[in-house]
Amino acid sequence: MGDSGGIRTDQCFPKRNCISVDTMVQRVATDERPFETPSSDESGLGRDSPTDDSEPEAALVVPPDGGWGWVVVAASFICNFIVDGILFCGGSFLKPIQNEFAVSDGQVAPVNSLLQGFYLLAGPFVSALANKYGFRVVTIVGSLITASAFALSYFASSVEYLYLVYGVMGGIGFCMIYMPAVLTVGFYFERWRALATGLALCGSGVGTFVFAPLTAELIGNLGWRTSVVANGALVLICLLCGLMFRPINPVRVTLADQNEEDDTSRRHEEAVEKLNSMLKLHNKLDSGISMPSEMRFTNKVSPHTWVGVANNTRYPTVDEVFRGSNSHLSRRSSATAGQIKNHLNNKPLFIAVPVAEKDEQEDSNSNIDNAEPLIANSVKIVTREARPRRSHADLIARPLYRDDIFFGGSLARLPQYTSRTSLGYHLAVTHVPTKEDAQEEQSGKCKLCPEAVKRALATLLDVSLFRSPTFNVLAISGFFTMLGFFVPYMYVKERAIANGLSETKSVWLVSAIGITNIVGRIACGLMSSMPKVSPLWLNNIALSAGGIATMISGLCYHDAYQFGYCAIFGLAVACFASLRSILVVEYIGLEQLTNCFGLFLLFQGLGALLGVPIAGALMDLTKSYDISFCVSGGFLLLSAVMCYPVDYISRWEKSRNKLSTPKV
Repeated sequence: MGDSGGIRTDQCFPKRNCISVDTMVQRVATDERPFETPSSDESGLGRDSPTDDSEPEAALVVPPDGGWGWVVVAASFICNFIVDGILFCGGSFLKPIQNEFAVSDGQVAPVNSLLQGFYLLAGPFVSALANKYGFRVVTIVGSLITASAFALSYFASSVEYLYLVYGVMGGIGFCMIYMPAVLTVGFYFERWRALATGLALCGSGVGTFVFAPLTAELIGNLGWRTSVVANGALVLICLLCGLMFRPINPVRVTLADQNEEDDTSRRHEEAVEKLNSMLKLHNKLDSGISMPSEMRFTNKVSPHTWVGVANNTRYPTVDEVFRGSNSHLSRRSSATAGQIKNHLNNKPLFIAVPVAEKDEQEDSNSNIDNAEPLIANSVKIVTREARPRRSHADLIARPLYRDDIFFGGSLARLPQYTSRTSLGYHLAVTHVPTKEDAQEEQSGKCKLCPEAVKRALATLLDVSLFRSPTFNVLAISGFFTMLGFFVPYMYVKERAIANGLSETKSVWLVSAIGITNIVGRIACGLMSSMPKVSPLWLNNIALSAGGIATMISGLCYHDAYQFGYCAIFGLAVACFASLRSILVVEYIGLEQLTNCFGLFLLFQGLGALLGVPIAGALMDLTKSYDISFCVSGGFLLLSAVMCYPVDYISRWEKSRNKLSTPKV
């Protein structure tokens, strides 16, 4: 066996003919595909013949930051208006249902708590479906499910029937509306993300304000059965809003030499060194992306996760692929990684043209097996005429493959955003699809659990996070918060009526929570953007105030006292909802945000599922609302106290991890 510049002349790759070292060096020197063989039919997949100078490409969604995005914000606002309006004002239904079926407070409470619980518990699974099928489809299906559930509730013959149909079925449908409505706004906005997300989520407060008196009026005139059906008809408006969630066509980005007029002799001198690096990297290239061998699953069981695929953080980002330095799983030597990084650093980045649907149809036979080495050093504009696309792998831009999809605050808070250009940021937070994902997208065949769904579930339900003390504290704190979260919404009106307030005034207590919720979201957004304001302490103070106010809310039933309590509670829960993603990014990291949020939804959903029934059971035992409110306020206060030491716990954990990381 002969050597040439450290390269073995017998180097071969699966399903490819061996080619000479001289040929490979010549191809590298001219920026051609060094591993291309004359016959491409051996792969078994037909393909269009690309030009020899095509570069690796990837799909990237760059938010338009306006335009149709404002229509999406309006549609999301309406979805939140209807969903949260019905959800938070559902307490008006409990007393009529209790009277008709002659059941206790504890028995009727699950009717609404199941709706609230599954609204959150289904979050990870709905997000995974949206990752594969898009926000539009999931929202439309969710609208139909909830409308059907509410219509079927008209025929209820027992509270158990309502548990299943109104609670479980309606809650899952609500989640399928709520999750896309929130996530799609972040997909459309970059610079104005905080403003757009805030406007969309204000629909929750406005809906609570409007639906509180509206629901009471409907029940008084039509009865609870017809009122539920009327709510179902309103939910169908979300179907029309879902049609507004138009998917964003991804753009194609590619790498190319910055100076295409370099001297041929200099290029030839660098060819051997480049090829040496590429040969080491080649086995980690899969479908044109830097896929480590650990990620090529050959069976249904993987040591990485219970789903069978790894979570998103174990796949390289587009930036890592283009730079050829997969920092978290690469096994190449530090010297080689440094050469590639130095070769690619400090180069101008440009954006590719949008991928047209027509191009997708015309290139349906592209070969996804043909890996391409990463030897270029800048991102360039690509047109179909100049650069025919190699495969469909670069057309996949899944929303949950982004690290920041659940981040609703200003991107200016993120060092990843402020330390680089806009396009550089999107390259750094977007993870690449897998070969299986690309093949499923090409084939169009329906699978029981597609790759995009499995990978999203593996990310959202990453049980390895339970090894993090910081995550455990935040997750358990969220559970206790939700134990007390819905109780005032459900019972503040009935408690006020039972203690002498007029029904006319009592109806507006829930509306007061809705209005101050809007004010709280705006104020919290402004304060959290100030550098000297700690989001953790803002969260702790808000929850502490809300908990204490709830515990002492039964001391006096004067109008001003009760409305003042509702105002404090509305501000408190607004801060909790607004700051959760910011706290995760600050204390756990942006790359773990999606992982944390999936498990947070489960913890919070379980808390919502249990909170109102616990309050109802206490009312059955004590025949008083005051104990229930006191216990619920205690849950809120406990959740705040648990978060007091998070800063110290996070610093200790990071210090421990740094010490335990082996030095290379």
